[in-house]
Amino acid sequence: MMEFVLTQLSGFGGAFYNLASDPVTYIYLISSVFLGIVFGALPGLTATLAITILTGFFGNKIPLDYSLIALLGAYVGAIYGGSYPTILLNIPGTAASAATAMDGYPLAKQGRGGEALGLTTTASLIGTLIGTVALLIFVWVLLLVSKNIASPEKALLALFGILLSGTLMSEDLIIKGWIAGLIGLAMAMVGLDPLLSEPRYTFGWSYLLSGFQVVPVLMGAFAVPQIIEGLRAMEMGKMVQLEGRILPNVKTIRKHMPTIARSGVIGTCVGALPGVGEDVAGWVSYGVGKSVSPDGKNFGKGSIDGLLSSETANNACIGGALIPLLVLGIPGSPPAAALMGAFTINNIIPGPTIDPNIILRVVAILVMASFTMALMGLFTARIFIKILRIPQTVFLPIVMVLTTIGSFSVGGGINDLYLMLGVGFVAYFMNMLRYPIAPLVIGVILGGMFDETFRRSLLISEGDLSVFVSRPGAAILLAMIIALILSQLPPVRRIFARLRRKVAA
Repeated sequence: MMEFVLTQLSGFGGAFYNLASDPVTYIYLISSVFLGIVFGALPGLTATLAITILTGFFGNKIPLDYSLIALLGAYVGAIYGGSYPTILLNIPGTAASAATAMDGYPLAKQGRGGEALGLTTTASLIGTLIGTVALLIFVWVLLLVSKNIASPEKALLALFGILLSGTLMSEDLIIKGWIAGLIGLAMAMVGLDPLLSEPRYTFGWSYLLSGFQVVPVLMGAFAVPQIIEGLRAMEMGKMVQLEGRILPNVKTIRKHMPTIARSGVIGTCVGALPGVGEDVAGWVSYGVGKSVSPDGKNFGKGSIDGLLSSETANNACIGGALIPLLVLGIPGSPPAAALMGAFTINNIIPGPTIDPNIILRVVAILVMASFTMALMGLFTARIFIKILRIPQTVFLPIVMVLTTIGSFSVGGGINDLYLMLGVGFVAYFMNMLRYPIAPLVIGVILGGMFDETFRRSLLISEGDLSVFVSRPGAAILLAMIIALILSQLPPVRRIFARLRRKVAA
């Protein structure tokens, strides 16, 4: 065990040194973290949108290391940046910081806005580091296990990821999440058959021979609906005056370390669930904190424990979300799904065969990005507060232009723009009908893996479906899928509710 830890630390140290000794690293790091905080701070823009736009610009046009720095820096910055409007305007900058509004805004109204921002910055730093340490350790353990995974397990794993993301991201009916995921799965079937190289569902359109390109789909699904919605909902709240010093008190941090540590672990674990994301991590951690914290009765009234519970967890979720992405090729959150698009266009296939050096570089970049974020948050917070005053009517059209250029620059064809706009309008109407979009994107990304491995399994077994139950790993995954579906059926839910009432009585 000790040898494993020393090897990991040595590998991380080497990757960190290589990046830190390159001056160009800091140009990408500082500018991407700054951009990420701006995207997080402006309501209507999100971490997913920041990563999606940068993927279009940097995805495969610069060396991979710089591309990863730009994307991960924006990811870390945007998840943290959402706390600014949440605390000062009571408007969550991103869904990830929604739970922060419960206590952040009351603290600002009490004249403790500076203290809240300082504690949020510190908690986000520690949370990101907790998630990163978990990534460094568990990704290798899981990689060893995943090397024994064959086609049947991969097919079932992809299907489980699509269904689970649909289950956890639906706002009202679970079936809507599953429908969105299956639409994405159907879109992934378009193009040349991966096994027979025969065209499928292309309707004679040569552009579709290569299937739906990931970047235009990402931009259409995540960017276009947010821009339209942002331009429709222009109402901004009244900003609370920032009072008090932003640099946090060390004694306060020490006093709340148990809350920060607990929330970091919760955020990492929630992030490791495929397709869940930072917003769920924030709310789960907030709910647990309210239940176990000695200050639970004050949650929602300006509790420091409440503020730290959500803000630590949403940043810790970043490292957790990268674990299934790097080990299994299944994104742990919508921003991680956008990151997978960047991996794809760089011909990197996340999963058991991924180059270990890439994982070490990802870990090193996350550490550097988290400290850059903390320094910016503590010493330049007032700059970001001024950015909050930019009207969305000015910023969102610029974002739309950047999105269009990014989408066009990846494929270099006008068809990519048609695809982006088509997916964008479909996603917008799905949003209006409260269908989650992330399962659709995850379906597009994982659909190819499901399609190829499912059919390869049947080819090897000569059409015998027992291949999905005769292998222990496949049988467990199939049982999990069946249990997931059954758990959402009304009769089963009623039986479980009855059992819970009996146990409670």
